Amino acid sequence: MKRITCLFISAFFLAGGVAYAQGEMDAYKMSQTDLNGTARYLGMSGAFGALGGDISSMSTNPAGLGIYRSSEVVTTISLSSIKANTNWNGSKADESKTRFNFDNIAYVGYFPTGNDEGIVGWNLGVSYNRVKSFNRTYRMNGAQDFSLADYVADLAYGVKPGDFKPEGGYDPYFNSNISWLAILGSDAGFIDPYDGKNEYHSAFGEQGADGWRPAIPQNVDLLVNEKGSIGQYNFSFATNISDLVFLGATVAVTDMDYSLNTSYAEDFTRTEWLTLDNGLTTSGTGYAFNLGAIVRPTDFLRLGVAYNSPTWYKLTDYFHGDATTTINGEEWKNNTPDYQSGSYHLRTPDRWIFSAAGVGKNFLVSVDYELTNYKRMNLNDLDGNDLQSTDDIKKDFGMSGTLKVGAEVKITPQFSVRAGTLWRTSPMKQHVKDGISPQKADGTYYADAVGIVGTIPNYTVDKGTNSYSIGLGYRFTPSFYADLACVYREYKEDAYAFPSTFRENGEVFVKSDPASLKTKTTQVALTLGYKF
Repeated sequence: MKRITCLFISAFFLAGGVAYAQGEMDAYKMSQTDLNGTARYLGMSGAFGALGGDISSMSTNPAGLGIYRSSEVVTTISLSSIKANTNWNGSKADESKTRFNFDNIAYVGYFPTGNDEGIVGWNLGVSYNRVKSFNRTYRMNGAQDFSLADYVADLAYGVKPGDFKPEGGYDPYFNSNISWLAILGSDAGFIDPYDGKNEYHSAFGEQGADGWRPAIPQNVDLLVNEKGSIGQYNFSFATNISDLVFLGATVAVTDMDYSLNTSYAEDFTRTEWLTLDNGLTTSGTGYAFNLGAIVRPTDFLRLGVAYNSPTWYKLTDYFHGDATTTINGEEWKNNTPDYQSGSYHLRTPDRWIFSAAGVGKNFLVSVDYELTNYKRMNLNDLDGNDLQSTDDIKKDFGMSGTLKVGAEVKITPQFSVRAGTLWRTSPMKQHVKDGISPQKADGTYYADAVGIVGTIPNYTVDKGTNSYSIGLGYRFTPSFYADLACVYREYKEDAYAFPSTFRENGEVFVKSDPASLKTKTTQVALTLGYKF
């Protein structure tokens, strides 16, 4: 085995600090938000940046609270069906789950000044909103030409065999710059060294006249189960200036709760296989702020702009990995330490939201465009030092745009119908989407398609999101109303069992084939509200 590029080194091994933390794809996953809010908001696909008058405005454009002319309490529940379909080199697999969710509860207080000009009124809002759901299960089942053992062998390039099990009693997981997956794979028998070299090959295969011939797995199975959510507590303030200009601000406190379990297996023959099981839990809190404005130059037209700051998180990981190798009836098994990481920081990207809406007597139509620069994500330790994944983020991520369009028609004074659609582009650069290595400034290429930390090699690549919404609203009395919405979302990704690796000249060394992954979610939401 010959890999010109040097050994994969994780900058998370920092002198007793963060020995395991998230990679670039994990940072992206935890920086996203779902289309979520009240049923009216969902029914119009969230196109409320210039409309306001809905508690969901607290999480986007808080100036929308200034539209309120009464106080209100509101709550939303929903039922979601999540189906994940994969196609891996022609082999298909389906997984599904159904979840009941409590989405939000909020209070908005309206305090009129009695003035017709100047400050007409003040609004205060407090809400809880579930801005992201991680609940999903998907499976990849099929075959490809390279094994996880080939990838681990490449990770281990340059490491002395004795460094995987050093003398002196120190733990290589916490006292070396060796990849955790290389350590676990070596201890569990995934790889063997070439004689007299700090190079490795898959333990599955046979010795031929031209050297070691790695075996090709006949069946590969990966099962991924994700759970958890991001909940946001908003404290908002807004004001109305002469019914022409509306200004608002929100301070948000965010809770992160995420868990991941993966089970991976490769079957070479009836007597040879490997397994890799991982468990990860990430928890922590963050804070953010939103600023917004809405201008009403005419009775028909409203224009809005909002800035959503990054969320600054302090996170902690709980991690465990197990690996097993069986060759000709002989078994090797090992595991990582049960580990709680030192805390570290994640900064999500900020967002700009530009909106326009037309409001008629019995109808309204609204358009929002959100611009997010995911290159601004950041992972650092508690001393403010950037972790290696921050460099990966700058290399692999760019801008994402989200277009929301929504409309509402009042059929009667009490009954309304709504519809909307959303398109979101992927911020991942083309080389990530293609699964290839980008070129460095000196003309050489990076060793890996993406940066992976810990012992979880599988990841997904965003290919874009579409959603379509319909909704109904009925006002039972001047004070009490109910809204119902149905949202269908399709999230497209490429799923990889592990990254491809490359030589210094850009040639593929270990090739990983992606599976096409489509996550289809059907959500039905019910909102009950009371105005007073």
